[in-house]
This record gives sequence, structure tokens and C-alpha cells, in this order.
Amino acid sequence: MPGQSAQPDRARALHLHRLPAENPRRQCEPDPRCGDVCVNHIAPHPGEGLLVEVVFDLVCPWCYLGVARLMRMLDQRPEVTVEIQWRPFLLNPDIAPGGVPRQDYMVRKFGGEDRARRLHGSIAELGRAEGLGFRFDAIRRVPHTLDAHRMVRWAARHGLADRMVLALFAAHFCEGRDIAQHEVLASIAALEGLDSGLARAFLASGQEVEAVHTENLRAHRLGINGVPCFVVDGANAIAGAQEPEVLARLLDVALAG
Repeated sequence: MPGQSAQPDRARALHLHRLPAENPRRQCEPDPRCGDVCVNHIAPHPGEGLLVEVVFDLVCPWCYLGVARLMRMLDQRPEVTVEIQWRPFLLNPDIAPGGVPRQDYMVRKFGGEDRARRLHGSIAELGRAEGLGFRFDAIRRVPHTLDAHRMVRWAARHGLADRMVLALFAAHFCEGRDIAQHEVLASIAALEGLDSGLARAFLASGQEVEAVHTENLRAHRLGINGVPCFVVDGANAIAGAQEPEVLARLLDVALAG
């Protein structure tokens, strides 16, 4: 079953789920009290700062909004050393590799354009407050995001994962570019200072395909069925495009623990 975009839930936002401090590679059963907030540590954290794992998909507007709010919160907390790890989640794992026409997707998901237009209008208004220029009308196809997630992982090898994530979000939501196309991904890589030829070679190689699918499956097994989901140091987690002050509280709980 495909996952879903997680809208912020005020009641849940005030309940930060505390995970047991056990083996970081142990998987847990979803806790019915926390629903899609129940996660476990996905990988050990070798660094000295806080590890913030962001479970996301690049065609999820709530993820773009949530990531922008996370970045704003972190800008306001320069005293805290944070390492972000981007964890792929495939909202539409069964979509055709070349994507589908946006109108067909909207009918299937929302029953028609009218409902989608109202929802997108609300998201665009929230985005403007974060400096995001959503242009849902520019999107012609809903892409499969496997290769875009692979590109994030490749950029991470060069220390540019954060920039790549933001660039891919902007390309899709603000420019209507098809981020399933290798040429589009290579051009975005070039804009971020990476070699477009190496990007093309990486995409053609099939590297990281299995890793993305494994991460997506692991997220579901850990009880994550909505994105974005933010996990701090493997112990505290929250889902939804939360306000910066809620994310700051999540950070503070981890620092105090």
C-alpha cells in the first residue's frame, strides 16, 4: 500500500514519542498509541552532534514545507550541532517508471481537480510564509522518485545532500520539472556544483536502487506510513510538517535526554 503525506497534527505534535534505548538496529512493532510516529533507530550515529533523520518523499508538498521549517529552526539554533540524514520514502512505489500525467493522478487520488486545487491552495499559502513558491499548475507529470532519491544519496557522497534535496523539491514544486528524467537530474546536479557527466553515469549504473527500496521497506516496517517524519537521535520522533517551535521542542527533548 502506498504511504501518505502526513499533515501536522496538533495533538500529536505535543506528544513526542520516546523510543526505548536499545540496540539501534533492532526493529520495533508499531505502537498503537503513536501510529505513524513509532519508529526505531535506522542507523547508528557516529558523530558528536545530534542526528536528525528525515523520512521524506520528493513529491510530497508537506515534506517540502516540513523540511523548510526544519531548516529555519536549525538556522535559529546555531549553537546545536546537527547532522541530517535523508531517509527515502516512496509514496507511489507502484507508479510507472516514467511517471503519470498529473491530471490522471489527481483524479485517482482526490477524485478530481477541484479538491486537489483547494488543498494545494492551502499548502501554497503556508509555503509562502516559508519563502516557497509552490506552482502546482506547472506540474504536468507526477514522477516516480526512485532516481531522485538515488541522486540525493549520490550527492551525500560529496557532502551536498542537503542542497540536493532542496534543489529537487524546488525543481518539482516551483518549476514543474520532471525529476524522474535523468537529464533533468544531471542538470540539477550541475547547478549544485557536481559533474553532470558523473551524475548521468551514476544514474545509468543502477547504484543505490536496492538501498532506496530497502530504506523504504524499513520505514514501513518501523511503523512509518506518513511523511515527513523527523527522528532525533533515534529516540524521539514526530510526523507532519510541524511548526519550527514544535521541531525545536523535539530537539530540546533529545538534548535533555
